[in-house]
Amino acid sequence: MASTTGTTTDHVDTITVYGADWCPDCRRAEAVLTKAGVDYVKIDLVADETAAARAEAISGVRHIPVVVFPDGTFYVEPTNVELGLKLQALGLASSTFVGGPR
Repeated sequence: MASTTGTTTDHVDTITVYGADWCPDCRRAEAVLTKAGVDYVKIDLVADETAAARAEAISGVRHIPVVVFPDGTFYVEPTNVELGLKLQALGLASSTFVGGPR
């Protein structure tokens, strides 16, 4: 599935991932960010009862992960390559980093 992308007026200073430990796509997205050596904030939808509503308000859909970037853009269910290319565009990953398969 191609990810949903967009912009938000919610300002974040660091990459923010709305997700849950039970979600394989969330774990995969976090692994890409970790592999790239990028700092990010994880908002656990299970631990924070208001987080799901915030993620849906940002993205307009009820899918996770929602990854919000400091430039005001967000991705929903991004592929590894999409994440890698976005990190490159933000200057947060080397030009050879593409995030791995999928």
